[in-house]
Amino acid sequence: MTYTIKERDSLYASLNTVVQGLGLLLVDVEVHHQKGKTAVQVIISKTEGSVGIDDCSRVHRAIIPRVELAFPGESVYLEVLSPGINRSIKDASEFPLYVGKGVRCYLQNTNDWCGGVIARADTTHLVLRKKGELMEIPYENIIKARLDHSQEVAN
Repeated sequence: MTYTIKERDSLYASLNTVVQGLGLLLVDVEVHHQKGKTAVQVIISKTEGSVGIDDCSRVHRAIIPRVELAFPGESVYLEVLSPGINRSIKDASEFPLYVGKGVRCYLQNTNDWCGGVIARADTTHLVLRKKGELMEIPYENIIKARLDHSQEVAN
């Protein structure tokens, strides 16, 4: 598996408008249907600082009407979370959200982990800063990646 840009659905697009209006970033939306209930998990982030419970509460209140409209007649459970300090990055579209944050990537060409702070990310590659040097990594070389805040201290 290599990293690609994830296609977003209409629910993501609808919620993203609201979340951005609150000055936050929408990282991911996951929907699970179990035992007659629909669970929607929304992951949010900030460009600076950490996501707190007040941020999650504001987003929850703002998006619950749209989530309920997306699943009419269903029992909906909505959970709004921060990415967590060791979030596994699911696809390349997440990297730009974490510019300035530490990350570790497992690379297929070296079969090893490399880490650093995300200097920039676009549609084709990631640029990490490690000890003052920049390293460009094409997404197709990344097997898996996760946030790693210890990289921020080291770099």
